[in-house]
Amino acid sequence: MEQIKIVLTGSLIGAKPKQKATAASLGLRKIGDCAIGVNDAALAGKITVLKHLIQVEPVSAESK
Repeated sequence: MEQIKIVLTGSLIGAKPKQKATAASLGLRKIGDCAIGVNDAALAGKITVLKHLIQVEPVSAESK
């Protein structure tokens, strides 16, 4: 399956509790933190919740 890289680009200070919990479930705590995950329905839902605070990019085979 395709993997994607998620980078936290916005602050969680004023974020709603659901957004903070979603970021924590991805392992994103500070601006600049990144996580790599398999592109599936569960991850797509998390990306939707945090779409204004994150940047998503595909992971190429040679950068693993």
